[in-house]
Amino acid sequence: MNFADPGPRRSVSFLLLLPLLLAAQPVATDGYLPALPEIARDLGSASSSLTVFMLAFGVAQLVCGPLADRFGRRPVLLTGLACYTAAAAGCALAGSADALVAWRAVQGAAMAAILVCARAAVREWYPAHEGPRIMARGLMGLGLVALVAPIAGAWGVQATGWRWVLVAMGVYSLALLALCWRTFSETRQAPAESAPVLASVSVSVSVSVSVSVSVSAGGVRQVIADPGFCAWTALAAATYGGIFCFLLLSPMVYVDLFGLSPVLYGWIPAGGSLVYILGITWCRRLLSRHGPVRTVQLGASLSLLGPCIQIAGCMLAPASPFPLLLGHAVYALGHGLHQPCGQAGAVGGLPPQLAGRAVSCSGFAIMCVAFCAGQLAAQFVDPTMRHGAWPMVLPMALAGVVLVLIAFVWLPWLYRVQSAQRVQPRS
Repeated sequence: MNFADPGPRRSVSFLLLLPLLLAAQPVATDGYLPALPEIARDLGSASSSLTVFMLAFGVAQLVCGPLADRFGRRPVLLTGLACYTAAAAGCALAGSADALVAWRAVQGAAMAAILVCARAAVREWYPAHEGPRIMARGLMGLGLVALVAPIAGAWGVQATGWRWVLVAMGVYSLALLALCWRTFSETRQAPAESAPVLASVSVSVSVSVSVSVSVSAGGVRQVIADPGFCAWTALAAATYGGIFCFLLLSPMVYVDLFGLSPVLYGWIPAGGSLVYILGITWCRRLLSRHGPVRTVQLGASLSLLGPCIQIAGCMLAPASPFPLLLGHAVYALGHGLHQPCGQAGAVGGLPPQLAGRAVSCSGFAIMCVAFCAGQLAAQFVDPTMRHGAWPMVLPMALAGVVLVLIAFVWLPWLYRVQSAQRVQPRS
């Protein structure tokens, strides 16, 4: 077996803990969205704090993955949760936009440690073919938190101000830190278990150490050279890039352009999260019946249909938000089909001892795409909203086109190549 074999109690404990760990991301992003307009009025800037947060999240994964492979998941996870809590407190006390951005960068780096360890543990405790199903269960919990977070954030902003929204983030992470301290067990395999090939190279300790260093140095190269990793990471990056442009620009579109209140706006990302949950539930059924490729092909069709509805609305009814809402719901449904397959597929074809590096490289690529797309789209947004909703809609349409190409061209070609290699007679 190439994966750890947790006992029943530990497995159940991890299945309950996984959604809470993954939900650290929507707590820090979706719950933060309704506060952006008030932060901008109070400190003079807001959107940069979200983009820097995502950039730090992406870059830090390149560091957290190797650290988790070297020192274990538990210490890196606990450190990440502690830093996440401290950063939330720093954000709540920030007296300037620069201080807020700096603390959000720390929080983004801390979140990288949390998610890298959670996703790596999935690969180590479960075989590759169960990865999408386990991730779907975890992402369903994430979706439930993402459903509640913007509504709670909107009410918190209106009732107590934006600073208390950040205090609530700290309370969440502090409670999660205490829970992980008690229940999260180390999942990283010992070198003798995770790399039996090294033991067969030589019985000499010195030779084994030198080979281990070589494997560590070449681990990242092995990850990014894997065709399956590249294809599934590209899928996850494309679908999240479209969603991130929505997260970044939707407060300005719906609050500044259409005049919605922060509380009413909070229901929009919450509704998207509800559709996302439905997509994940549907994904679990589709995976058992049709497999991952057919599942993401259906998801790609939805990911392109949603922006097409939005484009039609921008052209035919620019004063109405309803085509935008309908298109976002369709895109979110496709997003729910893509995420479990993309995140699990990027890691599933690699050895468990490379799980940390694979997760970190995948996460870095996803966040780089999201950051670049968000920064480019934000350049076309100004206080007068003279471009309307187009800066939010067009990146989602581009993501839909890319997803169709990946799902209907790249992945089928990859699976045909892999099938041909499996049936090729040995010489």
